[in-house]
Amino acid sequence: MMYPPNHLQPSSGNSKMIISVLQHDIMWANPARNAERLSGMMNTLPKADLYVLTEMWSTGFITAAENRTETDSISSLDWMKRMAREHDAAIAGSIALQEGERFYNRFYFVMPDGQSVCYDKRHLFTYGGEDLHFTRGEQRTVVEWRGVRFLLQVCYDLRFPVWCRNYWDDERQQANYDAILYVANWPTSRIEAWNTLLRARAIENQCYVVGVNRVGEDPNCKYCGCSAVIDPYGRTLVECERNKEMSAEADLDMETLAAFRKKFPVLKDADLYKIEKLKR
Repeated sequence: MMYPPNHLQPSSGNSKMIISVLQHDIMWANPARNAERLSGMMNTLPKADLYVLTEMWSTGFITAAENRTETDSISSLDWMKRMAREHDAAIAGSIALQEGERFYNRFYFVMPDGQSVCYDKRHLFTYGGEDLHFTRGEQRTVVEWRGVRFLLQVCYDLRFPVWCRNYWDDERQQANYDAILYVANWPTSRIEAWNTLLRARAIENQCYVVGVNRVGEDPNCKYCGCSAVIDPYGRTLVECERNKEMSAEADLDMETLAAFRKKFPVLKDADLYKIEKLKR
């Protein structure tokens, strides 16, 4: 059995975490305007430990990456670091990024001290041509922040349960993670799949699931949002309204999660498996 390594930050020991999900519209291929818009939203929100944006929050879901992605020296990641510092909170969301000659749909989890952990989207959306321009990731990423361990996932990853499967570590007597973050540009035409799969991932992995989807439209699709935070029983804690730019806040309670896992230890019975590197 083999699993990719985790990327962990020290735990603060807190039993609860406040999550703020930002269901926002995205101006096509305009990082500066999108950052300005999100700054305005965040400055009016209640205090949270983690603010979650959407997939490709600074550009919209681009598939022809050239001339619309960013490099390490350009502003979107710097903006995330500045906002994390100003709000004393983590900021999470994905960016279309160029690194050398390759392009990535890279999910950044940024902390107030400027440190960041990233995950490159594994399941590229071939139906929309994302695989023709972007390089897929090969490694799962788990980050711990203020006592909660998050698995980072992007949009189409939601359809592939093996990749996000939680597992029980017998040596440590704990699960691999406590919550999954899904950031997305998930179109209205397939929104029922989004709603159903978020709940399925929470139930089967006995964890919280945070799904953040955009509203508005781009040159290819319309988006209605339906961002939500789901508890380990599959119940909705909060959900954003359809077709409305807004935020929603929820508490993730680690004591409640631990008690549920102890009472009903589903993960201890899960199948063991090995994920092979894709040969495509």
